[in-house]
Formats: sequence, structure tokens, C-alpha cells
Amino acid sequence: MTHILHRTIHSTLPVAVRGQGIELFDAEGKSYIDASGGAAVSCLGHGHPDVIAALHAQLDRIAYAHTAFFTTEVAEQLADRLIEDAPRGLDHVYLVSGGSEAIEAALKMARQYFVEKGEPRRRHVIARRQSYHGNTLGALATGGNEWRRAQFKPLLIETHHIDPCYAYRYQQEGESDEAYAARAAQQLEDKILELGADEVIAFVAEPVVGATLGAVPPVADYFKRIRAICDRYGVLLILDEVMCGMGRTGTLHACEQDGIAPDLLTIAKGLGGGYQPIGAVLLGRHIFDAFAKGSGFFQHGHTYMGHPMAAAAGLAVQEVIRRDGLLDNVKAMGARLDERLQQRFDNHHHVGDIRGRGLFRGIELVLDRATKEPFDPKLKLHVRIKREAMARGLMIYPMGGTIDGVRGVHVLVAPPFIIAKQDIDRIVERLGEAIDAAIASAA
Repeated sequence: MTHILHRTIHSTLPVAVRGQGIELFDAEGKSYIDASGGAAVSCLGHGHPDVIAALHAQLDRIAYAHTAFFTTEVAEQLADRLIEDAPRGLDHVYLVSGGSEAIEAALKMARQYFVEKGEPRRRHVIARRQSYHGNTLGALATGGNEWRRAQFKPLLIETHHIDPCYAYRYQQEGESDEAYAARAAQQLEDKILELGADEVIAFVAEPVVGATLGAVPPVADYFKRIRAICDRYGVLLILDEVMCGMGRTGTLHACEQDGIAPDLLTIAKGLGGGYQPIGAVLLGRHIFDAFAKGSGFFQHGHTYMGHPMAAAAGLAVQEVIRRDGLLDNVKAMGARLDERLQQRFDNHHHVGDIRGRGLFRGIELVLDRATKEPFDPKLKLHVRIKREAMARGLMIYPMGGTIDGVRGVHVLVAPPFIIAKQDIDRIVERLGEAIDAAIASAA
């Protein structure tokens, strides 16, 4: 008997009692390799002594101070660090408790920015299908995850969506990466003109699409084209790096690899590594100046924003990543993970695509490699894969509905940044066994 409303009511979950390094342990003593970082959260693994020490020290000083009355040293220090490492033009930080809160805040900032500028007609938000931007109503409306949106549609604000840059499914035979990038980006300009160039607030996108598509990166100069289109029509670019950011793809910010900077950048997950709930919006100087010269405030807020304990966790995690050169390890082990996945699955009858960047990798499973036909959704292959992986002491992040919210299955792998070669090998071995067993059980 449990009084918790769990995510899946009729399932029985193991009880996690301890974490150490890349492993979690349940009450029965069984160990699990955390090959997904939970949901790409645990970038330093579990039980990191430096983060724990920082939390103890902060607790001895002050645990909570409401931001309507005080700022705190640790929140200021974290903001300084984030801006020091931020993409060009980002100048201020708004600290919240997670990714959905960060997206909600970014959407409100974008709208208020235009109100302060005297452009209240701007009201439309454009995003991409099969994206995920959070589960609160504004974030859910912005995201393009059809399965998550379906039953709540009557409550969602009106938003607009274009296709993702999803080469495996949408790039045409014989089409170059450059031509496909141009065609995919053109959809944004077409949608802006359809809605009215003076009525669009923002375009929202994940640089590397996470949970919904399974680590799908852009091709060629797609995001440079997106940035240019936004600039052409005065539309703000909001990049959602809640899952793919803070080092996950091998650079602190995923957009660095695309050579662009957004107007608003949302981060969470790897920011605090799971040691405390924390997220943030990094905003451009032009947005801050519009608020400062206009109303003088941002009309938004949460009780736990800028929480000292959360800020201490975030600062400690970022200190460890920098001190220990962990981004170099993400690049090296990311290459190792890609190599091992290719070796194990390249000739697999039911693996259609292996993709991603750094320690953020996805595998798309298909019934037929030649036609890319997906498995029957009724088989719930992603559920079977998760069950088989857990039985083998492996945590990975499988999802269904990859193609359109109903069809398609992928597996996301996002291990901690501290991972070593032998750990990569163990992950791929157990993952291969789990996928094969799940497919066999569905036959």
C-alpha cells in the first residue's frame, strides 16, 4: 500500500536506498547502472562528496530566504558563474526550480519584452512538432509531444508548430544536409509570414531534441538559418537546453556547437545534477534593458526561486565540472559510446538510426530497416525494453511515439560525465541484451 500517486499506478517500483558514482542501489541490495542519469539529470553521478559538502556548508549558513526580501551570496555567485560561461549576449539569470518553470518564465519574458517595447500585438509562439518543453500548461502548449498534450488540449494556449530537423525521417533521398537544413528552416519563415511578422513573439527549440525524439541533432547550418530568420523578423529565439545543455553534448551549452546564441536560454537538469531542484533562464541584455527602462520589474515569481540550497548545489556541480575537466571526458566517452553502439547495433535488424552528441545518444528501433516501418504501438516495445533493462541492472530512457506521438520507439542513453571506458562497455552489453529480449518477447 502506498499513499503516493506514482507515475504508473499499477506498477511496483523498487525502493532506492543509496547511490554511489554511476550506480543506484535498491532495498534488496541490487545495483543499477544509471545509464540515463535518471532523465539526463545526474551528470556527476550519485553521492559526490564535494557537492554534499557544499550543501552541508550552505545549510549551516542559511537554508532559505525569500527573494522578495533578500538575495543571497550563493545565488549571486551562481549567477556570476553562469554568465561567465554563457553564450555571447546573455547577461542576466533568473533562477527557478526546474525546466518547466524555466520555460514558463522564458515565455512570459518574451511576451513582456514586446509589451515593454510597445509591441503588444505580438502574441504567437512557434515551436516544433515532437519537441518537449515541460509539463506545466504553458510549456505543454509550446511543446509538440502529441501524446502528452492530447487530453489537456482544451486547457492549452494557442501555439503553432513546424516540423523538427529530423534527418532520419524527413531528409529526402539524395538531398544534401545543406539542402535539407535550408528546407527545414524555411518552414519557420513560412509560418512567421503566415501568422504575421509583427505578431510573432518567439520560436522555441531544443538544439538537440531529447526525450520525445531521442537525441536528434540538427544538420549542417540549420540553426544559423533559424537565427537569421528570427533576426529578420524581430522574433526572439528561445533555446531549450534543459535536457541537452550544461555539458551533456560535450560543450557547456549545446548551441555552442551550432555557432549561435539565443535571446533566452533555459537550463535545468545538469545544472544541479539532481542534488537539488534547480533551473534557470539566461536572458539577453536587450531583454533586461527593456524591463529596466520600462516597468522596472519582471511580472512573475515563485516561492522557491533563487533557493540558497539549490544555488549551492548548482554552483558546486559547475565547479566540479570545470575543475575536473569533465567536458573533455564527455567528448571522449561520448565518442566511445557512439563507437560501441555502432559496433553492437550497426547491423541489427531492428535498429534504424543511432544518433546524438557527446554523452547524449539515441537509438531508434524499427520493424524493418529498409522501409523504416515502426513496430506496432500496441506492443509497447519501449515498456518492454525498460523492464528488461531494469532486470539486468541498467537504467535507460526508452520512449514510444517517436514519429508522431503514437508510432515509433527510441532509447535514450545519457550516463554521468564521470563515466569510464569499462562502464561504457557494460552499458552497451546490457542494453543489447535488453533490446534483444524485449523484441523477442514482442514477436
